[in-house]
Amino acid sequence: MLTLSLYSMALLAVLGVIVDRLFGEPRTRHPLVGFGTIATRIEACLNTGFRARPAGILAWFVAVAPPVGIAWMLVSALPFSYAAIVHVLLLWFALGAKSLREHIAPIARALSFGDLDQARALTSQIVSRDTSKSDENALSRAAVESALENGNDAILGALFWFAVAGGPGALMFRLANTLDAMWGYRTPRYLRFGWAAARFDDVLNFVPARLTAASYALVGNTRMAWHCWRTQARAWDSPNAGPVMASGAGSLNVLIGGAAVYHGVVEPRPTLGAGHEATPRDVVAVLRLVDKSMVVWLALLLVSAVVSTTASG
Repeated sequence: MLTLSLYSMALLAVLGVIVDRLFGEPRTRHPLVGFGTIATRIEACLNTGFRARPAGILAWFVAVAPPVGIAWMLVSALPFSYAAIVHVLLLWFALGAKSLREHIAPIARALSFGDLDQARALTSQIVSRDTSKSDENALSRAAVESALENGNDAILGALFWFAVAGGPGALMFRLANTLDAMWGYRTPRYLRFGWAAARFDDVLNFVPARLTAASYALVGNTRMAWHCWRTQARAWDSPNAGPVMASGAGSLNVLIGGAAVYHGVVEPRPTLGAGHEATPRDVVAVLRLVDKSMVVWLALLLVSAVVSTTASG
């Protein structure tokens, strides 16, 4: 399973992306909903306030290890043809490229028609900040930020771990990212219990985030992207989102970040990027940036596979 040839892995990665582009996420009950339900029960059982940090570590492994272990056993035991199908399905499960476009593109359309109410409603579905009074620039900024960050979390990070460990690796990354979204909050309830979920996500995302940032720089305004990454990323709260968003904003020549309202409280955030205030055109541009980065990754995988096969032959 985990000894997939580079050529096989590259082809399966392309197939996984194609399946995601054709079908997107399941329209009925997404498997992540079931995982979330199980994770909620695990948290309710283990997050009792007693030794919260060790309990959080245990909870993470209880939630992640069984599905990843089952996936690993499946692809290890099955003949290659069947194992290949499982790899592709697991990558499809981990990817969210089509879903990202389906959530972001309608915001750009609503803004282009001047329908702020619709744009606010759509944006509120993808961000946790209060969008009820946001203007066009604020909504565009929120959409660009979400697309840049999820370009890593929902696409390129999954492809990275697929390249490292096949379908089980992509599955592990997606589940870890989900637990961070569920437990990785600095609230009284999750501050200590959710520490493990946040740290595991940081570790698994460290390399993918920087490769994503490099990809954003490569396919856009390279000089500005590198400058913003080097000078601004450290100011962002997340060690991985900082490079991704700073590089992406610089690549697009757009300003993001700044103060935002969360739960009725205005939270100051540093400004990332350079150039002009975000507009609806930038919401369209950020989707192109993410798509180009994904194509670059797949192309590099395929080229590496061909070179490796030729060299070994």
